[in-house]
Amino acid sequence: METVITLLAAALLIALGARLIHRLNAQHDARIAAHRFGDPYPSLSRPPGHGNPRPPERIDDRRPTGTWP
Repeated sequence: METVITLLAAALLIALGARLIHRLNAQHDARIAAHRFGDPYPSLSRPPGHGNPRPPERIDDRRPTGTWP
């Protein structure tokens, strides 16, 4: 009899824990949906002169400038 009660108590605790996790996930999803993560076109909202930086120069694009053989 004690084993049955212990198993029922464990099953109840597992069910309550699953329900709590489910509710916390739903709350988190609602918070994410309500948050505005930024402008859809951030490049249009930059101040003048602050555009995208140039990509780094590739080594293949460099031209030799010295006289070293």
